[in-house]
Amino acid sequence: MKHLFICSANKQRSKTSEDFFAQKYPEHKFSSAGTNVKICRKEGTTELTEDLLEWADKAYVMEKKHLEQIQKNTGSKYYSKINVLNIPDIYKYYDADLITILEEKVSF
Repeated sequence: MKHLFICSANKQRSKTSEDFFAQKYPEHKFSSAGTNVKICRKEGTTELTEDLLEWADKAYVMEKKHLEQIQKNTGSKYYSKINVLNIPDIYKYYDADLITILEEKVSF
């Protein structure tokens, strides 16, 4: 299965998710992206594209605002494959508390 993690800048939450789960579940494929194009371009991180949404079997957004942004651009086309994790933007990359929350909220 192919899993896509989405946050705003693809620096902390979604990148941690991709890297952590890719190591833990090598039989799955993982990617991550950010919804804020301006920040992603400035930071050199992956921007969310419709191609990535198409690629993924399951997508996980960190906050409801990420889902709303996707729906604004694509309607309900990807709604059935998106889960909202409700993880606020207060964690640094690979934060131990973030890893604990991810393990509680995401299962394959």
